Amino acid sequence: MTEKEKAALGMLYNANYDTDLKEERLDCQELCAEYNRLMPKELEKRTELMKRILGKTEGEFTVEQPFFCDYGYNIEVGERCFLNYNCTILDGAKVTFGHDVFVAPNCSFYTAGHPFDIKQRNEGLEYAYPIHIGSNVWIGGNVTVLPGVSVGDGTVIAAGSVVTKDLPAGVLAAGNPCKIIRMLSE
Repeated sequence: MTEKEKAALGMLYNANYDTDLKEERLDCQELCAEYNRLMPKELEKRTELMKRILGKTEGEFTVEQPFFCDYGYNIEVGERCFLNYNCTILDGAKVTFGHDVFVAPNCSFYTAGHPFDIKQRNEGLEYAYPIHIGSNVWIGGNVTVLPGVSVGDGTVIAAGSVVTKDLPAGVLAAGNPCKIIRMLSE
């Protein structure tokens, strides 16, 4: 089984020393660097290049510069998805954004984590669990979403939050760790 196949299954895999994964990351880093060097008004070029970086896009979407990711092919964005300045996505596993998602500046989405066992960590082993962001979600500035988290449709996450666990649909959530404050229908 390849390291990429192990990652897709949520198993420990070697991301640091596997030559295929290292090459894929370098290829993606070059595309991101090219994207980040484009002039802001080069909208058509920006869209074309972002479609090459991301695994799946639907309709109109916006990704502001700078943008950073590991592989790109594991990221899916829905229609009218907006990722603001300085978005970082470590996409060792799938990261999906629904339709009409608004992500404020300086947000990070980390599918990757490392074992607590020092020997395994020093061998370059890590795991990757998917992140799913539903439709009509608003994520405030400086939010970090950790591996394996799902966020339900229509949820709002307050600025500065660290999302460690799933959030249901239609809630306001905040904090570190992020917790439900109230239902949005209240």
